[in-house]
Parts: sequence; structure tokens; C-alpha cells
Amino acid sequence: MITSRDINDLLPAARDVAEAFRDRCGEDGITIIFTATYRDHESQAALYAIGRTVSGKKVTNAGPGDSMHNWRCAWDFVPIVNGKAVWDDDDLWQRCGAIAHDLGAEWGGSWQSFKDKPHCQYTGGLTLDQLKAGAHP
Repeated sequence: MITSRDINDLLPAARDVAEAFRDRCGEDGITIIFTATYRDHESQAALYAIGRTVSGKKVTNAGPGDSMHNWRCAWDFVPIVNGKAVWDDDDLWQRCGAIAHDLGAEWGGSWQSFKDKPHCQYTGGLTLDQLKAGAHP
């Protein structure tokens, strides 16, 4: 199973936006770390099983092949304050989400059906089906 935290494992266009996101967060006084970038299908299947066939709260609605992580277009992150990950500061997440949107990325915290604050993705306007067919942003 492969789950990367390296933004160099993203497609070049997504990597460029992820780098700009990290830099813009820093300019706004927000330190972030990347917690996931590329994820193989086996790793996605394991996450998808949580809350379904494995105990726990659901962490994704995307099965293997249906996550932008599988197509190297998504990154997960967490803000860091005083050396510690901050998961519960909604204002901080909103600031990060606004930066992602300003850069043309989609922020999971703005999704209606399944809020995923640590998630951003950049597809250059391509759909999942287009990515599956081999298109690249």
C-alpha cells in the first residue's frame, strides 16, 4: 500500500498549486504540513472500508479509483500551531480554504454532503472521468 506525503508525487499542475497553497498559507502566518498526496487504490480501499466493513467513523466517500488522491490531483494538510497539529480551529480552516479557492483549488471544507477540511484538490477543471481516461491538468 502506498500513501505519500510528498507533493512531488502530484501531477505537475497540482503540485504547483499545492506549493503555492503552502507558500500563501505561510505568507498569511499559517504553517501547514502535508499529510497525504498520492494514494494507491489499495490504500484508498482500506480508507473506504472504515465505517463500512471496518469499525470507525467514515473518513471518505471515495472508493478505489474515485479519489483525486488516486489520480495525483489532491493533497491533505493540517495547520500547525506551536508545533502541534490543529484540527479544531474552524477559523483557521476557513482561512486555509479561502487560500485554496483563491488559487483555483477545490477545498473539501466547502463540500455540502461530506465536509473534508483537510482536503484540497486541483484538476484544472477536469472531471474524474476525464482523469480516468488519461487527461492531465
